[in-house]
Amino acid sequence: MDFHTQLRVLLSRDATGRGLAQSAPAPDFYALTDTLLSAKQAVILTGFPVTCGARLCGETDGPGGAANLARTLMAVGCAVTLLTDPVSLPLVRAAADCLASGAEVICLPDEGAEAFAGALLARLRPTHFFTIERPGRGADGHFHNMRGDVIDSMVTDTDFLLPLARRLGAVTIAVGDGGNELGMGALRTVIEAHVPHGVKLAAVEAADFTLVAGVSNWWGWGVEALLSASTGRWLLPSPEEEFHLLSAVVGAGGVDGCTHEAALSVDAQSLSVHQHLLCRIGDTLNKAPLPGVNAV
Repeated sequence: MDFHTQLRVLLSRDATGRGLAQSAPAPDFYALTDTLLSAKQAVILTGFPVTCGARLCGETDGPGGAANLARTLMAVGCAVTLLTDPVSLPLVRAAADCLASGAEVICLPDEGAEAFAGALLARLRPTHFFTIERPGRGADGHFHNMRGDVIDSMVTDTDFLLPLARRLGAVTIAVGDGGNELGMGALRTVIEAHVPHGVKLAAVEAADFTLVAGVSNWWGWGVEALLSASTGRWLLPSPEEEFHLLSAVVGAGGVDGCTHEAALSVDAQSLSVHQHLLCRIGDTLNKAPLPGVNAV
C-alpha cells in the first residue's frame, strides 16, 4: 500500500463502531495536501457539548484535534484563529496553550453569534475554514447526538459559518466521525445507510473536503502526516505531548463524549489507544518513500 492508503487505513479504524469511518470515501489526498500548503489565514471551529450530570461540558474530542491542526498550519506559514463557544472555550484555550500558543482563540457569544461571527470572518478573510467535531443541523432542522436525541438547547448554532466562509472565498474542510457534525452533508447518503439513526442525525451542510476518522481528533495527526510528507519536516506530536494535551483538556473541564467521564480518554478510547495509533502513523510516515522525513 502507498502512504496515502496506509494513512487512510489507520485513520479509518472504527473505534466506536459508528459505521462511518470505513464506509466513507477517501478524500483526494493530493488536492487536500495542495490546498493545505496554500493556506494563509485559517479559522478552525470546534466544540461539541455533552451533559455531565446536571452540568453542560465540552467533549475531549475536537479541541485536541483543532490544536494539532493549528500547530501544523502555523508551521507552514498560516495564521490561525480557533473559534468555539462558551462551553468549550476553556478546553480550546487549554489545548492551544499546549500545542498552538501562537493561535488566537475567540469565543462566540451565546446571543448574536451570527452577527459576531460574520464581522469576524469579514475582518479575517480566511483562505481556509475548518470545522472539527462541531454539531451540524440535520434535515429536520435540529441538532442531534449519536443516539439521535435532539440537543438544540445545548448548541450555539454555527451552521451559517460554512456557507458564509465559502462566500468569502475560503476553502472549507470538515472533520467528523459520526455524521452529525457540521460539514458532513456531502456524505448524507452514506451516513443514512451505515450509521445508526443516520437518517435523523445526518448533518446537511457540506464542505469542500470531508474528512472522516474513527475519532475526529485523529485527523489532526492526519494533516500533520500529510504536511510532514510534503515538506520533509516532522510535524507530528510525540506521545508525551499528546498526554499533556489530553490532560490539559480534561483539567479544563473536558469529558469523554461517550462515557461522560472526566478521564484521559476520547470517545471511550483510552489515552494509550490514541498514543498507539499516533506511533503507527509515525512509523508509516518514516517508512514511506518520501523525501527527507525523519522523526525528531
